[in-house]
Formats: sequence, C-alpha cells, structure tokens
Amino acid sequence: MARVAVVTGAGSGIGRELALACAREGHDVVLADVDEKGMAATADLISAIGRETLAMRCDVAQPSEVEALAERTYGRFGAAHLLFNNAGVGVGGPVWTTTLEDWKWVLDVNVMGVVHGVRAFVPRMLASKEACHIVNTASVAGFLSLPGSSIYCVSKHAVVTLSECLRHELRLENASIGVSVLAPAFVNTGIAESDRNRPAELAATNPLGKPYQEAVKKAVLAGRLSAAEVAAITLAAVKAGRFYVFPHQKIKAAIEVRARDILDERDPTDSSRPLPGTKERVT
Repeated sequence: MARVAVVTGAGSGIGRELALACAREGHDVVLADVDEKGMAATADLISAIGRETLAMRCDVAQPSEVEALAERTYGRFGAAHLLFNNAGVGVGGPVWTTTLEDWKWVLDVNVMGVVHGVRAFVPRMLASKEACHIVNTASVAGFLSLPGSSIYCVSKHAVVTLSECLRHELRLENASIGVSVLAPAFVNTGIAESDRNRPAELAATNPLGKPYQEAVKKAVLAGRLSAAEVAAITLAAVKAGRFYVFPHQKIKAAIEVRARDILDERDPTDSSRPLPGTKERVT
C-alpha cells in the first residue's frame, strides 16, 4: 500500500510543491485548500506523475472541515503518513491599527488551522501505530519579531512553540510520529496576496497596513529560493528526522542576535534592518 501525504494550502506555493514532491516520492496525496481552482491544478499535476489524489475544499479555520478532511482521507486511503499543516495567510501594519478582524482571520488560519490538523489526525495516527510525520509550516517570523508584522509574527511564534510541545508530548507517548517545523524566509508564493481568500465577514482591515503589505509582496517576489527548493529541503529534513527546518540558512544569524538580546536583557534588535556589523538582511 502506498504511503499517503496530506497537504493543506495545496493550491499554490509551498503547499503545491510539497504535494508534488510527495507524489514524486511515490505517495498518494490528499489536497486541501479554499482555492479550489488552484487545488484542481495541483491535482492535475499529481495525476500526471501517476499518483492517486483526493482534493477537498477545506477551510482550516473551521474544525468541522478539518475533521471531515481526516474522515475522507482515512475513508479513501485508510491512512495518513505525512501531514503538512501548511495553510497560512498574513496581514501587515502597526499593531495599534490592526482590526479585530485582522487578528481573527490570521490566528484562526495560521494557529488554529494547525491545532485542528493535529486534533483531527494525531489520534488516528496513534491508533494506526504506523510511522508517521507531521510538518507544521511556521516562518522565520516564528523566531524573530519584525516591525509591521505583529499579527503574522504572533501566529508563527505560536506555531513554533506548538510544534515543540507536540514533539515532546509524542515522545512521552513513545509514538512513532515525528514532528518538524518549517521556517522559511521570503519565498515567491501567494502569501502576499492571501487577501484573495479572506472571508467577507472578516473583511475589515487597517488601511495603514497597505504599505507594509506592498513591501512584503516585493520581498516575497524577490525570494532567493523557489517553493520547489523549499519543498525538497523539507522532505530531506523529514527523511532525516530533523525538527527545525531552515531553508534560508542565513537567518540563523538574526535568530542568534535575538537570543543574545534576550539573554543579555538588552533592547531587541530590529531584524528587518541589516544586522549589526554586517550587510545581511532576513531573506
């Protein structure tokens, strides 16, 4: 029986490339996204590789929809060996200008989407007693605090610590389930245009966020690694059983500076600017 991978946010970007990489490795793939057109395009690409696929519209912010995703996955394939909690969105702007709708949308997708994925799939994985692995997509924003990105950083810091706790808890259970947290920097994906999928009831956003969003979009489009490269790095990390996955190795310098700020109890360094004594930025 083929191994099975489940990918949320599979309609574009890193999610699509993770799905394709898994298919090339011989996995059947379950696709989940609110972007049905993009997801259908991903499904066609996987079919061309010769693997089975199941595509399901799924808003990860809704626990019932993620539970239904798990039910359909196990009903169709009888297993889920790899789970990529990858769906994510973002907004920008000073924290005092952000709306409650901004907060609800981003936290419901970026944080609770991962929570729902874990709650729906981990009990089934534990019951199967098969070797499984979970990858939660965070970001360098989960290890740094960047001006204009307060909501996004809060959400991704939460994903990092959730993943760390999950790893500890599964080890205490002697479970054969590995965990990784993926933390890329700027990659040319659709994250900068995530407003296209924003629910109408949460449309109220801060007008001062637009300049920040445009800056992020420019940085994303200039990303030095492609989504396909990030996917390849991620699958290699899964095979190696590695927890932290940093496709952009240079970000470690900024993380180290932040850690030193904390340990030395000094003012936090603005990681959006070149690091002290260097010309390096978070890219």
